[in-house]
Amino acid sequence: MFWHRVKSVLEPSPDRIEPRCPHFTKCGGCQYQHARYETQLQLKTGILREQLLRMGGVTFEGEVRVISGPEFEYRNRCQFQITDGKLGYFEQGSNDLIPIEQCPIASPVVFDAITKIRQILPRFISRLELFTNGEDVQLNVLRSTKPVARRFFEECAKIVPGTDRPHLDYVVGEYKYRVNHKSFFQVNRFLIEPLVNAVVDGEEGDKAFDLYAGVGLFTLPLARKFAKVTSVEIGGSANGDLQFNLERAGLKAKGVFNRAEDWLAAATETPDLIIADPPRTGLGKAAVRELLRLKSPKLTIVSCDPATLARDLKDLQAGGYEIADLTLIDMFPQTFHLETIVKLRLK
Repeated sequence: MFWHRVKSVLEPSPDRIEPRCPHFTKCGGCQYQHARYETQLQLKTGILREQLLRMGGVTFEGEVRVISGPEFEYRNRCQFQITDGKLGYFEQGSNDLIPIEQCPIASPVVFDAITKIRQILPRFISRLELFTNGEDVQLNVLRSTKPVARRFFEECAKIVPGTDRPHLDYVVGEYKYRVNHKSFFQVNRFLIEPLVNAVVDGEEGDKAFDLYAGVGLFTLPLARKFAKVTSVEIGGSANGDLQFNLERAGLKAKGVFNRAEDWLAAATETPDLIIADPPRTGLGKAAVRELLRLKSPKLTIVSCDPATLARDLKDLQAGGYEIADLTLIDMFPQTFHLETIVKLRLK
């Protein structure tokens, strides 16, 4: 991959601003800090439409709704690299470390925690992750040349609460989710509840499927709106969190430990609604084939990659679905990443 660097700006665009971060253009985390936030949203909307058309021949004549929040201090989860006692992020396009003292897109709780923890970090830890619910902080060691003793986490917990526990509780609206250190959870602390609302509000019926369910972010509110909910998740840690979260909330849903495409292949019931929140690789041919066989009247896809979304939508449209609503939710301000919510209906 080739990275292009600007040598000088002869005449700045009216949409160009001074980046907040001194490491911008060097650090690989952000790409858009030099653009006004309103411009970033306009660019991403155009990119979404262009990707859908170019990669899948998918057009949508309606308005693309945009959901956004604060543009800085939004990340509740950050990964840090450590080299020769220096802590930071990788340089754009390389594995060279850029030492950092602050990060404007990270939650202040995360950086307060890393400032304290870095003072007692053993030299053999080379990569770690911090995840916060706004109060407690979860500490995950991702790479180390030696086994990390329990004592290290206990020492960290003396200065940063929660770092000695394998999970933390994350409150989203009226729901509480246990998130294990191996479980996925959304990273934008301002937009998790708007995401859930955008996906679930207005939906109700008899049966619903929640595919790639994770810890149950959508399952819990679905369980209050539908008589029967089936949630499918292949991650063992996340599946355990899902079952725990349902029981603690006093809600009923059937949790399935399986790959979504394998479970769909054996499914015989057609639900009123299917929600799918796949990884960056998208649904894929097998899952799309089974979704077209089941023909749920409503299908909602939450996608973090417009290219794989375009591929999946192309086949779903050919099988009889049409886009009823298209929403861009900007989970990653200052970066080129974007999240999309697509609500499909059978023609």
